[in-house]
Order: sequence, then C-alpha cells, then structure tokens
Amino acid sequence: MHTPATLVRGGTSKCWLFSQVHVPTDRTALEQILVGAYGSADPVELDGVGGATPTTSKAAVVSVSPADGIDVDYLFAQVGIGTGTVEWGSNCGNCATGVALYAVAKGLVPLAGDRTRVVMRNTNTGAVLEGIVDTTGGRVREFGEQTVPGTRAGGVAVGLTFLRPAGRSTGALLPTGSAAQYLTVDGIAGATTSATMGATTAPRVSMVDAGAPVVLVDAERAGRTGAETLEQVRDDVPWLRAVRHTAAPLMGLVAPGGEPGDAVPKVGLVGPPAPYVTTLGEHVSARDYDLSVRMLSMNSPHPVIGLTSAVAVAAAARIDGSVVADAATAHGGEHDDEHGGEWLRIGTPAGVVAVRCTGGTPHHPERVTVQRAARILADARIYVPEHGAVTAA
Repeated sequence: MHTPATLVRGGTSKCWLFSQVHVPTDRTALEQILVGAYGSADPVELDGVGGATPTTSKAAVVSVSPADGIDVDYLFAQVGIGTGTVEWGSNCGNCATGVALYAVAKGLVPLAGDRTRVVMRNTNTGAVLEGIVDTTGGRVREFGEQTVPGTRAGGVAVGLTFLRPAGRSTGALLPTGSAAQYLTVDGIAGATTSATMGATTAPRVSMVDAGAPVVLVDAERAGRTGAETLEQVRDDVPWLRAVRHTAAPLMGLVAPGGEPGDAVPKVGLVGPPAPYVTTLGEHVSARDYDLSVRMLSMNSPHPVIGLTSAVAVAAAARIDGSVVADAATAHGGEHDDEHGGEWLRIGTPAGVVAVRCTGGTPHHPERVTVQRAARILADARIYVPEHGAVTAA
C-alpha cells in the first residue's frame, strides 16, 4: 500500500505529517502503518523514511477540528528506533510548528493577511497551541530567513504559543505539590560508566507539568554543571533514565509498580550559566543567558531542547524554590517586555533559546511563547510494506 504524506522541518525536528483522511483512525492500525513506513524495527531505519534519531523519527496525523475555537487537531507519534513500536503519550512543539505551516499551506486555515493565526489541539495530551505564521503579502512562503539555535538554515517564521499549559497531563503545575524535593533513585547499581557510577542516588529535583511532564535535576548538587557537552550527557543517560523512571509514578504518569516509559516525564539537568561552545562552534558567554539546561530526547541527549521541555523550564522559573529559579541568574527584571512578559534565556548545546511567559499566575501561566521556524520539505507518496498494509478507515 502507499499513503500521501508531507515532510516538514519544524524548528530542530523533522516530522512526516499525514492527513487523517488518508490513514486509519484506529491507533493500532495506524501504528502498524507508521512502523512499516519508518522502518522502525531497524535501529538505523534504513528501509523506511525514519531519520534514526529521536528528533527525526516523528509523525503527526492532522485533521480539521470539530471543536469550537480550534482550527486543527493533531495526533503526535514518536516512532521508536529499532523497537518496532510507537509512543503516543507526549506532544512535540517543534512538530506543532510544522503543523501550523502545513495547515496554512494545505488550505485547512484561510490566509489572513501578513500573519495567519492557527489554533491547534494536541489530541495526545489536550494541549492547545497557537501558531502565528508569516504570510507576508497574503501568501504562503516556501522559504524564509527565520533561524533557530541548532541549525543555520532559515525557515518561515512561526510564533508558537502554548495556551494555559500547566497541568495538562497530571492536573497541576507541580504534581507532587513541592517546588523541589530530593528523589531516592533506584536502578543505577548496574551502571558501567564512571560518570554514572559517580551520580548521586538522591538528587534534588523539580517535577513540573507544563508543555510536558518534566523532571529537572539540580546539576550542581548532583556533581554536574548543567552545561555539559552532548558526549558528557550521553555518559549520564543510564542515571537520568533512572531518575525519570523513579519520578514517573510520583507524578501520576504510571501506576505504582507499572513499567515507566522513556518518553515522559522528560528529564534533564539544570544549572547556572557558564561559558561554553555550541555544537555549531559558537562561543557563548555566561552573561548571554540565564541558566543551562541539558535534556534527554527518549534515551539520547537532545541536541537543543524540546519546546515542551522549554515551556516547563520557563514555567518552573516563576516558582520560588524550584531548581530552575535557584539556578537562574535572572528571569524577569531586565528581560521584561512591554507586554509584561518574562523572558527566560535557556543555554542549550546548540545555543540560547528564549522563552516568554505572559499572563496568569506563577502556578497558572496564561501564555508561553517561543519564536520558531518551519519549512515544508517535500510532498510524497510513502510505500508501506505489506505487514503495515491496513485499509484506512
């Protein structure tokens, strides 16, 4: 069988987008198609369209939304690499950036002058996002000059805002009720790397649900800096996975005794700013940003930061006593804008990502915005092996 699909770059991710009219609504049948199309059972996804990294093995199914005030719904899929499975429990802000451009380009949302607003609902989590797409001159552009940390390639400017993001998965910004706490971590005794063996078994963490459920580790108290290289973070993957798996039931994301997954909660290190060199070779001064963050994407170091994680970090920065607020040198003050928003400058491996919170209260931010870029790369017909051939509903 074959199915039409569109490849988009949203921020620093690539995502194949499928129209709901071309694929099954049944999730089991859809998973079979995605596993076959991506070559997901292969660790390099050679016999498929997957990119063999967590940031390039993503998909979304897009449809016109029946809900009032929502333009399009999208179901996000994190396609496993070498697993032959799909993870359905999370959202992806970078893919949402691509969905906003796709919705305008494919006529799902009519053009509205120089800037077209697209309201999207992520059906995995219920999150509602707003994309403001650059449609200067009343037309959709194939190329643009907006860049984001992690790539020098330009794209069409898309302002992406998460609307009332707190507690979408767990019901509260702080699922355990604590701004920060010590976490007794099990499961690292069999680790083989020296970095992991030196990791503390009781790190201080903040567990936050905004954009996505996230567990953020106080890097300094864990003997880290938060400004580690990707190679250094890779050494800590077993320990950080153990932190994630320990936090999951405490956040209500898995039943006690259940088997935690590797998608949520997101997990990473947070520390104060320090000078470093980005993965693109650019020198960043400690004065250029407010705090260092190093996140995992599934079980690999994220090359930048997932937007859902950036939202959680920005929301946590407004909570006194959180590991983010403690590590940040400034979040507000000189970074306030004319709309009363607070800019937080996050130092990531690829460069500085600025996130703005506006409105609401510390525990209930109204809007969290990141400036992104997107580009449609290809419209294609994907041929799916027979084991993934399921008739569309």
